[in-house]
Amino acid sequence: MKMTRFAQRFSKKTGILELMDDLGQAMDGRTEMRMLGGGNPAHIPEVNEVWRRRMREILANGAEFEETLANYDTPQGKHAFLESLANLFNKEFGWNITSKNVAVTNGSQTAFFLLLNLLSGTRVDGGMNRVLFPLCPEYIGYADQSVEEGALVSLPASIELTRKNFFKYHVDFDNLHIGPDISALCVSRPTNPTGNVLTDEEVRHLTSIAGRNDIPLIIDNAYGAPFPNILFKDVKPYWDDHVILTMSLSKLGLPSVRTGIVVADEAVIEAVSACNAVISLASGTVGQVLVRPLIDSGDILRLSHEVIQPFYKERSILAVESMQEAFGEDIPYRLHEAEGALFLWLWLPELPITSAQLYERLKDRGVLVVSGHYFFYGLDDPWDHADQCLRLSYAQDPVKFKEAALIMADEVRRVMDEKAGGRWR
Repeated sequence: MKMTRFAQRFSKKTGILELMDDLGQAMDGRTEMRMLGGGNPAHIPEVNEVWRRRMREILANGAEFEETLANYDTPQGKHAFLESLANLFNKEFGWNITSKNVAVTNGSQTAFFLLLNLLSGTRVDGGMNRVLFPLCPEYIGYADQSVEEGALVSLPASIELTRKNFFKYHVDFDNLHIGPDISALCVSRPTNPTGNVLTDEEVRHLTSIAGRNDIPLIIDNAYGAPFPNILFKDVKPYWDDHVILTMSLSKLGLPSVRTGIVVADEAVIEAVSACNAVISLASGTVGQVLVRPLIDSGDILRLSHEVIQPFYKERSILAVESMQEAFGEDIPYRLHEAEGALFLWLWLPELPITSAQLYERLKDRGVLVVSGHYFFYGLDDPWDHADQCLRLSYAQDPVKFKEAALIMADEVRRVMDEKAGGRWR
C-alpha cells in the first residue's frame, strides 16, 4: 500500500485506538480484566428495561419498525426527532431554537471530526485556523481528529489543592490569549477525563471571550444536562449564538446506536449536514426513533435525574472510598474532585516512572486504566504533570473497582520501592 498523508495520520497508533481496542477486548469476555479504562456506560437494569420496552413497541408497530430500519433520513437527521429536541430545549431552558438549529451525526465522535475540521486547518487565503482547548487535560478523542497537524492547541489548567489528597483544575484565564489564528474554543462539561465541571461563571466568561473574538465556543455535553445528567454539581446548560453544543445518546446506555447531536447556529448546522451527506449519506435512525417518545413525554429527564445521576453518584462515592482505603497514608496521591462523568482522575506527583509505563504494568496484572499522557496534547511546552496521571472509570462493578484499586496501590508501592532500592517501604 502506498500510504497517503491521510493514511499515515489516521492509521497510526493513537490513544483513542488503544483505549477502544482495550475496551473491546475486555468487554467481549475473552480476557479477565478489571475494566477501569474506556468510557462504556454501566448497564443499569432500570434503564435497560426502558430500551427493551421501546424495542418491543417498535417491533409491534409495523410502520415504526420500517421507519427505523428501512428508510434513509435527511443528512440533518429525522425531522420529527429534531423537532422534539428543539421543543425540549425551548421548554426547559428557553433557548428559542428551531429544528434548523439541530443536527444528528453518527455519534458525537463523528460530530467532532466534522466540527474540528470545519473550524481548523488551512484557510482559503492560505492562513491557518486553530482550535484552542482552554482546560488541558482534555478528552483523548479530540487529540487526533484534525486532518492537518498543528491545528489543535491547548492551555494548561491551573491547579487548586482543595483538601487533603484532592485537587481541582481551573481555566487559567490570566494566560488565555486569543490570537488571530484561533478560530474556536472547545471544552467538555463535565470534563472527560477528570470529572471537572466548569462553573456557570467560567462558561459565561468563555462565552464572552468567544463573542468578543467572533468565534464559537464548542461545549461537549456528552455527560451533561438535561440528559444523561451525570452531574454532581448544580450547574445550568448554556447555549447562545456563539455556542456549538454537542450531545450524545451514548451515556444514556445506548453507545452502540451511535447517535450524536449538534445544537448550533443555522449556518453551522447546514455545514454539518452537508458533510454528513458526503461522508455518511445520512445518520442512523435507530437511536432517534428509540428515544423520541421519551423526549416528547419528558421521561428522558426523569430517567436521567432520578435513575442515571444517582446511580453514578453512588458509584463515584464508592470509588473514592476504595482509592482512599487502598492508597492509605503512605503513597503521595491526589484525586480530582469528582463532579460528574464516569471517571476518577488520579495524580501521582512522585511517580518515578511514566503513567504509560504504569499502564503497562497494571495491564499485566489484570487492571486496565488509561494513561494520562494521552490527554495532554497541543501544548507549547512539555508538562511533567502529564506523565503522572491516570484516568479510572468507575462505571463497572464496584467490587472489581475495589480489587483494581488495591492492585494499583500495590503496584505503585512496588515502583516506589524499586526506585528507592528497596528502602522506600
